[in-house]
Parts: sequence; C-alpha cells; structure tokens
Amino acid sequence: MKFKIHRGTKEIGGSCIEVWTDSTRIVLDFGMPLVDEKRNPFDSNATNDCEVDELIHLGVLPRIEGLYSKDPHTALILSHAHQDHYGLVEYIHEDCPIFMGEPTHKLIELTNTFTRNKWKIHTSNYFSSGKCFKFGDIEITPYLMDHAAFDAHAFLVQANGKSLFYSGDFRIHGRKAKAFDWFKWNVKKDVDYLLLEGTTINRGSHSFPTEEDLEKEFANEFKTNSGIHLVYVSGQNIDRLVSLYRACKKENKILAIDFYIATVLKELAKFARLPYPSESFPEIRVFYPRNLSKMIANQGQEKLLYQFKPYKITKEQINEQAPKVVMTIRPSMKSDLNALTCLNGGTFIYSMWSGYREETVIYDFIQLLTGQGMRDVTIHTSGHADRQGLQRMVDALKPKKLVPIHTFDANEYQSIFSSSEVLMVDDGEIVSI
Repeated sequence: MKFKIHRGTKEIGGSCIEVWTDSTRIVLDFGMPLVDEKRNPFDSNATNDCEVDELIHLGVLPRIEGLYSKDPHTALILSHAHQDHYGLVEYIHEDCPIFMGEPTHKLIELTNTFTRNKWKIHTSNYFSSGKCFKFGDIEITPYLMDHAAFDAHAFLVQANGKSLFYSGDFRIHGRKAKAFDWFKWNVKKDVDYLLLEGTTINRGSHSFPTEEDLEKEFANEFKTNSGIHLVYVSGQNIDRLVSLYRACKKENKILAIDFYIATVLKELAKFARLPYPSESFPEIRVFYPRNLSKMIANQGQEKLLYQFKPYKITKEQINEQAPKVVMTIRPSMKSDLNALTCLNGGTFIYSMWSGYREETVIYDFIQLLTGQGMRDVTIHTSGHADRQGLQRMVDALKPKKLVPIHTFDANEYQSIFSSSEVLMVDDGEIVSI
C-alpha cells in the first residue's frame, strides 16, 4: 500500500490524500484550497470556467489516475461537509463512487440549494461509524469524531497487512467528546502511519474551552446584559447552535434563527436529537431574510420557503420583544438589520474563528453594528483539537510513524510529540507503507 498527500503537508485546507494498491485506489477528501501558493486567500471564482486539464496544470486539481474518467477501481471518501474537504467534487467523473455519511450528503445538498453551487453527488454510498467496508482490496473503517462539522469522521485504511489512519478534522472538547472514548477502546492500535491534523498546533499548550463552557458564557451574557443579542455563527456549526439554544432556554429567551438554519436543524434532526422550529421547541422562531427568501422563491421552492410559517417572527415582533430576543445573523442580512430599531444598547456576539474578522465584508458588517451602539463580544472555541486532544489521538493509536497534515506548522510536531517518530513529507511525495 502507498499513499500521497496531494495538499495539506504545509497548509490548512484543500485536503486530499491518495491511497492505492496494485489494483485499487481511494481518495480521502477532495477539498477546495483555502490559500494559494503565497498563502493569500484562494479565489475559487477564478477557476469557474476552467476545464479539468487546465485546473490540473494550475495545481488546483491533483493529478490522480482514474478520478476524472470512468474507472471502477477508483473511489472518493469524504470525511465531512466542510468545503475545504469536499469543495472540488464537481470535477470528478459522475460514475466515481463517493462514500460518506448520509448527514454529510444532506448538508452538501442543502448548501447547493441555498448557495446555488454545483456540488452534485452522482454516485453516493453511505457508511456507518465503526463498521468496516471494502473497496477493492482496501478496507476502510470510519470513526465518528467530535468536530465543528456535523457527521465528521476519521478513517482507518488497511490493505496487504498494512495500516494508515487519517484523523480528518477533529476535537475532543465539543458536544460529541464521548465519541472519542468509544473510539480509543475499539480502534486498532499500533497503526503504521497516522496522518494527524494540526490546525491549531501553533496556539500554545492551553486547553480550549468546551461547548459546555460556551453555553454558560452565553447564558451569563443573556442574564447580565439587557437589550437584543445578535450572534454571528456558522449555520452548520450544530454544536454551537445547540449551545446557543440551551442558553436561551435557560434564560427564557427567544432564539430567532433564519429559515436556512431552521432547515439545516430540521433535516439533521432525522439523525440526532436536535432542536428545530416545532411545537416541541417553542423557544425557537424563524426569521426570513429578504434576499435569501427571494432567491429560494425564484427557484420555485415555496414548500421549502414556507415550511416554518407557523413559527415566523417578523421585524416588528423583534423590535417589540428586543430584550428577550437572541438572533443569529450574517453579513448578507445587512439590509434586514437596517429595519431593526432596537440595536442601540444591544450586544453583538461573534462566535466564529477570529481570523475571519479581518475580511473586509465581515469587518464592515461588524463596524455597522457597533456604529449603531452595539457592544462587541466574542464567545467562541475552536472546532479543532488543542494539543492535549492531539496527544490523546497519538496515545490511542500508537503509530509507528506520525505525519503532519492540515497544518501550517508541521515543524512543531517533533517537539510536541517527542515520543513519536515524526515523518515530514511534501505534497506529492509517494510514501510506501
């Protein structure tokens, strides 16, 4: 068995690992890059009209045999529904089998609907955590992981008596932290190679706050500060939305979510016990952003648009009940927020990675809100493992060799994991196991 990391040995995002034997080839993740070769933000729009051969030449698409043409011996396996792990799937051949969790497929479909993207999955195959499946002569066992993305998995890959473990993106301080306890008792030990993500490895040795910690922070904020609370949070960060909901319920607040987030929660509630607008969760109300509603209506999807009509909250109702309202927002809702007269004296809560604040659109959005008299507060924790979490993964697997991936700081691994043999590889380098 051999493997090649096409992207990720020296950067975060665009994850793609090729693993193959003499007769079978699998690709673990097929992500859109986050940065270009100069570490500037990657402009995905610049590649919209490019063909596969041109994108391979430009280094956007990896050169992988059998992925862009019909080949029954090549398959793609997706770890989770973050675009830096699946964002190039539109370019693979439509007959290429794609293995993923069913919720991951649902999230990709919802993203297509609400953003008009083209990430269509033609040949889907669903796996379950802890259950091994085979493709050709390669065995793959997925393991559910705690991550900011719902339905994130790591993978044990075995063939010809050799083993490779790909951590995907994970953490152990979210709402699915117990999944790691089951994993460490059931996974194969002494793997030959561990490909370990290191997104946050340069952030020091302190432990990150848990989602339970954040829930308490939200509740305290709602209790001690009057006025409306506007929360900027990813609509697919389910753990954070649950933390927000639980804090609202504790402090007797109304949680106003837009109908995109409402749709995500309702669809994923088929796979886990989640709060969504319904008679069972009367604290949740649904707000309809004007531009998003118009886009969905123009697609002829009135059924999708009006499914939460009984739970609608209007701008007038938000203004009237402002001290009781906690509302999720994002920059595309700027015109909707201009219609609110209750912002002065309220609180804006930023619950995303701090680096996004420097992007022009987000920076201007925050300036607009603070310019109207809103306090600016941050309540957040990482969707990726801290150093203690990374060490627990290493301790659980006891790898013969440890390979840095999904990191800008691969040079930190040897000093942090001093008891492990760290193998530094380059993008495109072939490693034989």
